[in-house]
Amino acid sequence: MMTKYRTPHVIGSHHSTAIDILGFTADEKASMYKLTGAVMHHGNMKFKQKQREEQAEPDGTEVADKIAYLMGLNSADLLKALCYPRVKVGNEFVTKGQTVPQVNNSVMALSKSVYEKMFLWMVVRINEMLDTKQSRSFFIGVLDIAGFEIFDYNSLEQLCINFTNEKLQQFFNHHMFVLEQEEYKKEGIEWEFIDFGMDLAACIELIEKPMGIFSILEEECMFPKATDMTFKNKLYDQHLGKSAPFQKPKPAKGKGRGSLLPGALCWHCGL
Repeated sequence: MMTKYRTPHVIGSHHSTAIDILGFTADEKASMYKLTGAVMHHGNMKFKQKQREEQAEPDGTEVADKIAYLMGLNSADLLKALCYPRVKVGNEFVTKGQTVPQVNNSVMALSKSVYEKMFLWMVVRINEMLDTKQSRSFFIGVLDIAGFEIFDYNSLEQLCINFTNEKLQQFFNHHMFVLEQEEYKKEGIEWEFIDFGMDLAACIELIEKPMGIFSILEEECMFPKATDMTFKNKLYDQHLGKSAPFQKPKPAKGKGRGSLLPGALCWHCGL
């Protein structure tokens, strides 16, 4: 039980040591702690509605005082910015009143923004500190992309998503596996060649080549009288029976069928 529930002091000391090792200065470390504490205090701020008004006002200033101190701000200015924010209308700035729910949303947005900016700054600093000028002989490549999706209604948006995913997958497979296996073969290394699944290069070409699906779609969008049917008919005239990945669904209801995904998948035409 003692090893499971460590005290905050022990955990904090580990973090403090890691920050020192990474080369952050004492002032930077103190600022990180202060901003983290300020973000955590944001959730404790309370506001109430003014009598006979929808305007929000602070329900006590103790928490706001702590946050302002940690962030190096004036407490009154912080509360004023939350309850009466200045917004730009045209070329002028005007003061806008806020309800309690609106102020609460602003508080959460502020805390998230502060934490995000601090986190991104830390990432940049850590990368700079860990960077080495020496040549690198080895690396580990990790690819994480969204999986393919098939819906009852697959529109142009889904076609673009799956097309992009497949382009990334093919690029990754070619550079990380195909070329590597060819290198193994040249060097005479014993290696069990791996089949990485369907090669959908033909389908990718069908979509992006001149007079492909994207090209024909762009052309159709230039004609005022173009419709879903004229787009579909042009696809049939250009690719049906000529491009293996392109098939005609049964029954035809404004759809084009392609095999961008494993198996056949119907795409709905829509201009």
